[in-house]
Amino acid sequence: MAGNLELLSSVLANARSEGRAALVGYLPAGFPTVDGGVAAMTAMIEGGCDVVEVGLPHSDPVLDGPVIQTADDIALRGGVKIRDVIRTVGEVHTATGAPILCMTYWNPVDRYGPERFAADLAEAGGAGCILPDLPVEESEVWRKAAEQHGLATVFVVAPSSRDERLAKITAAGSGFVYAASLMGVTGTRESVGQEARELVERTRATTRLPVCVGLGVSDAKQAGEVAAFADGVIVGSAFVKRLLDAEDEASGLRAVRELAGELAEGVRVAR
Repeated sequence: MAGNLELLSSVLANARSEGRAALVGYLPAGFPTVDGGVAAMTAMIEGGCDVVEVGLPHSDPVLDGPVIQTADDIALRGGVKIRDVIRTVGEVHTATGAPILCMTYWNPVDRYGPERFAADLAEAGGAGCILPDLPVEESEVWRKAAEQHGLATVFVVAPSSRDERLAKITAAGSGFVYAASLMGVTGTRESVGQEARELVERTRATTRLPVCVGLGVSDAKQAGEVAAFADGVIVGSAFVKRLLDAEDEASGLRAVRELAGELAEGVRVAR
């Protein structure tokens, strides 16, 4: 069974044709439970997310700040396994028809087996993988498996990436490019600065892939600021925080659905 790279591409293209940025939401699998995570991600799409990234919880998430680390810890203590991550991708895609990606560090994929991981992710209806710590020079085994199974390989670029490096990364990637808006870890911030705009411009000079910006966006105003220059707006910690702050599952689902709706309005700013 082929994965849903083409679905991802068409959803991003449709957002562009509507004159808006796509809204990409993130939650780790297994948080607050496996089934609770599926319900929350489904609510995010119902609320207005175009795409969802399912995080594979990791004990040492180098890109992630304290909010996502807390959620990862809850998921890991709950016993989440790779098969639960893949099941989450499959159930959210089946429930919504939306493109669902897996965001993971390389080590779990390497241990599981890149070919097996790609095959299982595609079988579940996944659209691809975001691999923040996989150097492009060491990515050929994964990229071959992903291409064979119809999956996107999304690489992360940062403000520190030189133009020559950007060109190398974007030439190897597919689906979209994940532009980290600033140096540092994930988390909500007061502003998403000029660095992000400049990075998007430099990245666009090297590729025709959509460029989606993550790290720091937490509300509709910031989503609108980023949507004015990016093809997609990625929001993770703000969704996680809504679930962490919720008194129970029902209020958590309401909270993430409402946040998705607010952010979806934010990304519909006039270009």
